[in-house]
Amino acid sequence: MTRFRFLFVVPPLVGHINPLLGVADELRSRGHRVAWAGHADQLRELAGAEAMVFGCALPGDELSRPPKLTGPAAFRFLWAEFFLPLAESMAPGVEAAIEAFTPDAIVTDQHAVAGALVAERHGIPYVTSSTTSAELVDPLAAMPKVAAWLNGLLSGLRERLGDPAHRTDPRFSPYGIIAFTGRALLGDAELPDAPLHLVGPAIAARPHRPGFPWSELDPRRRTVLVTLGTANADAGGRFLAEAVAALDAARDRVQGVVVDPGRTLAGATVPPGMLVRPYVPQLDLLPRVDAVVCHGGHNTVCESLWHGVPLVLAPIRDDQPIVAGQVVDAGAGVRVRFSRVDARGLGAAVDAVLDPAGGHRAAAEAIGDSFRAAGGAPAAADRLEDVGARATGARAGNVRAAG
Repeated sequence: MTRFRFLFVVPPLVGHINPLLGVADELRSRGHRVAWAGHADQLRELAGAEAMVFGCALPGDELSRPPKLTGPAAFRFLWAEFFLPLAESMAPGVEAAIEAFTPDAIVTDQHAVAGALVAERHGIPYVTSSTTSAELVDPLAAMPKVAAWLNGLLSGLRERLGDPAHRTDPRFSPYGIIAFTGRALLGDAELPDAPLHLVGPAIAARPHRPGFPWSELDPRRRTVLVTLGTANADAGGRFLAEAVAALDAARDRVQGVVVDPGRTLAGATVPPGMLVRPYVPQLDLLPRVDAVVCHGGHNTVCESLWHGVPLVLAPIRDDQPIVAGQVVDAGAGVRVRFSRVDARGLGAAVDAVLDPAGGHRAAAEAIGDSFRAAGGAPAAADRLEDVGARATGARAGNVRAAG
């Protein structure tokens, strides 16, 4: 069997790295070599100390957005203030990784645009990693001015970092897109023309963090996990407080597990029997959870559905409203207004998804079945091996032609 070298290029965003960890492990188990380009310290923490990591410069401090910035303004801010500066900063590190590692193919996150542009300039095939189903359904279709603005920014970036002769969108590789989702969540939406591989979530083990009080979970009550992810700590204080009140009102039948990484509830009194933690081992916890209340982050949504767990969704910004809409359309969850829902409304939404008559659990389990059938990390590794084989075959042909 031919062995290939794969370079993974990722932004400094945990939710964009986690799905690729299982793919990298699968490729290594098959004898291939894997290297990473991105935030060096973060990658060593997530991928392990033994991982081959090429550090890339970052544009500055961690992204800080005004909590109330939403809609088109939030999209423009994210690209202008983070993703494009990130591409400029990462490009030299990606160049150095290519020179040192000589990959056969590159796997680049949709939002680590430097990976795609530097790859095309070097003539190296690259595959796009899509960690959110929102990017597959043209989220800018209803915002043509924003779409034109982004296309202009990407064209300018290609002039500086890539091959100006190319015309494809660097977020959608002509060599293929590996998307960690499935048709059961996407519905009948029209999808990109590029070769698309829907592999479902890539569920992989994560670094173990001891200290979760498993013995305090009450088997006599339904368990509800509340999480807004790590990127929304600045915006979640009011919502988490309402969630605590909603779950406490149902404490005779529901036990809340609330994730509070920003410690916004530190000054509040935690009701007896409720767990408020800065971190939880989410993948280990989900098999014991009856419902999840979250912001609509794609990883949390897909991991919950993979385990057949229905959702209450309170999207904040970015892709979250689209993902939340997909879950509701699939019948696996209920949506609430993040900025306006109160404890009473949130409690009613939790009751709705816990009620078997509503069909939310059955829909979530059906989506989970389809996700598992899609193949996950092994299916993604199969596609990457195909790209690696075509790349080495093309190089061999060029050598013979030159000879």
